[in-house]
Amino acid sequence: MKKTLRISFNGKTYDVVAEILGEGTAPKAAPTTPDSAAPAVAASAPAAPAAPAAPAASSGGGAPGEVTSPLAGKVASIDAAVGTAVKAGDAVITLEAMKMNTVVSAPVDGTVAAVHVNPGDGVEEGQLLMTLK
Repeated sequence: MKKTLRISFNGKTYDVVAEILGEGTAPKAAPTTPDSAAPAVAASAPAAPAAPAAPAASSGGGAPGEVTSPLAGKVASIDAAVGTAVKAGDAVITLEAMKMNTVVSAPVDGTVAAVHVNPGDGVEEGQLLMTLK
């Protein structure tokens, strides 16, 4: 059976002809063979949605005192200047990738000895961003 449906999308109206399958008739069962017969599965409640992943807040690896990029992106800001004392876990650089900011943290306690990038620079995963002493 075919029906004409009126659909509005983004302020525009469309008339669509759609075929309604199985309306007014009982649905046909698909033929089964011993190889294609699936065991009956009990209905269960839908699974709870997975918790969103926590944003990355690590140095991405490297030697102690080396702050490396955990991903490819662009340097949004330098959050700790040369000479700044930082504790492990403190934000030292913010990267932007895919319109999302990722905070890069100090891997160890120390003082910022050198910053190897500038705001706006493109960086690759694993690239050295900052050195702590």
